[in-house]
Amino acid sequence: MKTAFKPVSVALHASASAIALLAGAPAFAQDIPASSASVSVAPDAEESSESIVVTGSRRRDENVQDIPLAVSVVSADSLEKRGDFTLGQIQQQVPSLQVFSFNPRNTNINIRGLGSNVALTNDGLENGVGFYIDNVYYGRVGLSQFDLVDLDSIEVLRGPQGTLFGKNTTSGVINITSRKPSFDPEFSAETSIGSYGFHQIRASASTGIVPDLLAVRLSAALSENDGFTVNKTTGTRAQDYLNKSVRGQLLFTPNSDVSIRIIGDYSRQKQHNVMNLFVANHTTYADGVTIPGSFAIRAARFPGYTLPDFNAFDRVGEADSHYQANMAGYGVSGQLDWDLGSAALTAISAYRWWDWDPANDGDSTSLPVVVKAQQANRQRQFSQEIRLASKGNRTLDYVVGAYYFWQTVRGYGATGYGSAAPTWFLAASTPVTNAALNGYEVNSYSEPQTKTIAAFGQTDWHITPSLTLTAGLRFTHEEKKGSFEQWVAGAADISAFSAETQAAILGTRANFNKVVPRYETSFKDNSLSGLLSLAWKVGPDALIYGTYARGNKSGGLNLTQLPASITDPTVRPEKVDSFELGFKSQFLDRRATFNAAAFWTEISDYQTAITDVDPANTAVVRQYIANIPKVRSRGVEGDFRFAPSDAFSVYASASYTDAKYVTYTNAPVAPELHGIVANDLSGEQLPGVPKFAYSLGADASAPLVNLGGKEVGVYAHADWSWRGHFNTSSSNSAWAEVASFGLLNARVGLKTDDGLWDVSLWAKNLLDKDYFLSLSAAATGVVTGQVGEPRTIGATLRTKF
Repeated sequence: MKTAFKPVSVALHASASAIALLAGAPAFAQDIPASSASVSVAPDAEESSESIVVTGSRRRDENVQDIPLAVSVVSADSLEKRGDFTLGQIQQQVPSLQVFSFNPRNTNINIRGLGSNVALTNDGLENGVGFYIDNVYYGRVGLSQFDLVDLDSIEVLRGPQGTLFGKNTTSGVINITSRKPSFDPEFSAETSIGSYGFHQIRASASTGIVPDLLAVRLSAALSENDGFTVNKTTGTRAQDYLNKSVRGQLLFTPNSDVSIRIIGDYSRQKQHNVMNLFVANHTTYADGVTIPGSFAIRAARFPGYTLPDFNAFDRVGEADSHYQANMAGYGVSGQLDWDLGSAALTAISAYRWWDWDPANDGDSTSLPVVVKAQQANRQRQFSQEIRLASKGNRTLDYVVGAYYFWQTVRGYGATGYGSAAPTWFLAASTPVTNAALNGYEVNSYSEPQTKTIAAFGQTDWHITPSLTLTAGLRFTHEEKKGSFEQWVAGAADISAFSAETQAAILGTRANFNKVVPRYETSFKDNSLSGLLSLAWKVGPDALIYGTYARGNKSGGLNLTQLPASITDPTVRPEKVDSFELGFKSQFLDRRATFNAAAFWTEISDYQTAITDVDPANTAVVRQYIANIPKVRSRGVEGDFRFAPSDAFSVYASASYTDAKYVTYTNAPVAPELHGIVANDLSGEQLPGVPKFAYSLGADASAPLVNLGGKEVGVYAHADWSWRGHFNTSSSNSAWAEVASFGLLNARVGLKTDDGLWDVSLWAKNLLDKDYFLSLSAAATGVVTGQVGEPRTIGATLRTKF
């Protein structure tokens, strides 16, 4: 990997390069990504003996039971039964998938414990889990946090993916497919109301404009609630939610061999979030030594301030500064599918935008201490993929493709201090301390740019009708460049102070947030990844397979305020070696399905935060993003589904994930630890990863009466999901350990057999379980957190024809 690092005067060549690239891009940019799965799921296929057919997992129509790969398929029918419309809700159906979020930008998505790291909230770094909608790779994880609209299915693929997909991902893929336009008129709509002011409207309509030539589909959704928490300082509600989405599609079929699908979408989301709630107040370290400058000591400096009660499940916060989590995501894509007879050609183009506009109260108190602490983003991406896949029954099947991806992420950071900052941080409010911090604000600008060019291919050699050898290879060339600068945006006038005092004031400011002259950094990297798999069909409904995959996660740019002695802000790529053994089976006339897999994955040069002593000044402790030698994830997972009749079915899924740091001797120090410079987390569980998770569910239905020639039936659904304890801090702080929890959801309803109308009553978190989404422990001993939603009940009315 070649690296260049040079301080420069203000120059705009990076932006100029981006403009030049865009100028050369077609108006219809093509996307690429990774998993395009047009999953056709027969009605109630998950609960019956019918096959689930997917095309995205391996780029051709296949029964999911015949794919030598651990993949979970969530059908549209299953989503409707649970009322799920966000990725965070969907994870309850897939135990090996973990999603937790501090806000949309700082969302962590893991599969089998790998993919993202709570320390990696830098725009110059990437996620190891790929997120795709209709074959389009979404370059920033925040784009996955919008409502999901008009879905056909969701596939969750585990392990490295890259020999079939445009974007190379090391931990897995979440592949979402929406419903396509139909030449036959169809319409579906639903409306829901519930507790906490929840209301939702979703609708979709499709029809042919020109018979057998042009069809259109329009979908829209509105979701809103009034919020689950209260801000006692402002007297307003928080943790509310407003999401508006619209999606339009055109399908053009000039002949039986060619189809062109054009998609445009726009989503906007507004939340008064994040308002952290106070959870605990520690005044001593774990060894009993008093914490100097603890939260309690600092709070006592303000006679009129009353400590919070530290019961987060009262759902009452006290932030005085503005907070929000607003964003918009929009884009356009085009897909060409051309049947060439013996092969099928697919070309996908896409251009997407993501605008992220947050605001945060940096101290979470009613005191004006840190009044701004945020990073806004303007992300743009263009992608193009071309793929050729063989057709028919062959001894040797193949898929070959080429891929191009470009992305820029403009970051606008702001940190500001209020009138309480001098007393809070410096223990006194004097003319000098006030001049140093009161009104002091720094802004920053960063812009990482990525350009990726790749070629990939995969073959299936059917050695015998029951034995298949799969081999895949991918070459990726990647170039990244970026810049960062930080400046003073506001500060008190200090010209009246003496030169010595001015120097002291400037030194104090620099200790909090210093001026960083613009610097640029870049690197180029070539990588080779591949896959080798052997699958044995031991019977018509039984498959055994073994797979080895080698993957590479892109290197990164550490675009932030770095310690002065760090002269190379690049982060090396990760290298992934993944082993998997699994089997898939159906029995009892295919009414029962049991699949299981064991996996072992090792990542070298794992990207995370490290802490060490500055070799140039042993009195200075440094913390920054870099690489550590190795992490390892191993475990087992299984899925069981049984439908003894068409009217009743049950399912169970479970995963055990032992994801640990193998070598991590320079980890950040947990705030409860005293007297150490670096923390040794070797052998400890990775943050955000429960060791054990499972889900259970059941569906039942029965006919009731015939009205007007339509059969009316009753149906019921219930599901339980449980996750073991996990940590949400980069230091594995004992104060940031989220306790295990289980959630029960239920729905009961009446519907006609043709779906003309469907009315149901539902409950989420039926047992009203109190649980945390995340916990954050500070050096002052205070712990803040975000809580999960309380019990919500409501009703839904659906229609389709």
